[in-house]
Amino acid sequence: MIYTTFAQLYDELMDQTIYDNWLDFLGGRFSPDQGLLLDLGCGSGALTVLIKKRGYQVEGLDLSEEMLSLAAQRTAEAKLDVPFYQGDMTDLSSLGEYAGVISSLDSLCYLPDPAAVQLAFSQVAAHLQKGGRFLFDVHSTYQMDTIFPDYMYNFQTDEQAFLWHSYPTDVDHAIEHELTFFILDHSTGQFERLNEYHYERTYPLQKYLKWLKEAGFTQITVTADFGRQAVKSDSIRWFFDCRLGEKPGGKLE
Repeated sequence: MIYTTFAQLYDELMDQTIYDNWLDFLGGRFSPDQGLLLDLGCGSGALTVLIKKRGYQVEGLDLSEEMLSLAAQRTAEAKLDVPFYQGDMTDLSSLGEYAGVISSLDSLCYLPDPAAVQLAFSQVAAHLQKGGRFLFDVHSTYQMDTIFPDYMYNFQTDEQAFLWHSYPTDVDHAIEHELTFFILDHSTGQFERLNEYHYERTYPLQKYLKWLKEAGFTQITVTADFGRQAVKSDSIRWFFDCRLGEKPGGKLE
């Protein structure tokens, strides 16, 4: 399938050090012996597999069946057993309880509006154990408002080409990415074109903090550079480390 080829190309273009940095961010805050982990918005499973190799018990959830197919293929090739589920991060009702939840590589920025982000936070809280950890990253407003508008990137080999162009939108702190792929079909010798449009949106830091507290998270730390730096005005990503508290009466949010 051409989409599977797109997913594989996406993985090839991804800076692999991002996964290593995320593993370090996770490892410094959640150890394998703490319990079951959910990779929310796991995509093709690249990070999920690396987490499993570190000794974690992990499951993955993603909206895209095609990406999950690639994730299953990846785990099979690695001879690993990782359950993957198809679903929306705003509805985790079919899942169980977790000691930790992660969402990496700005997956939450793909949610369309504030209500969806708030719902995702409340769903994560509902499926975390008391004291459970929620680790995630999102694009900063600086990234969305200053770096991304009119951003362009091109990549080309003998068998494929990739064009990426980002456009501002009429919505505050939102961007649309136009991704164009030209992939050689060896059976015909012709290049096939695939267009993808991705809408991402982020929010001021104080809004994220407000929504997390409303969902029941009581200890929230925000950093930059995978937890290695304090947040600055020009930080491009914010990294959240959130611990779930208790609601009155001992009930979890």
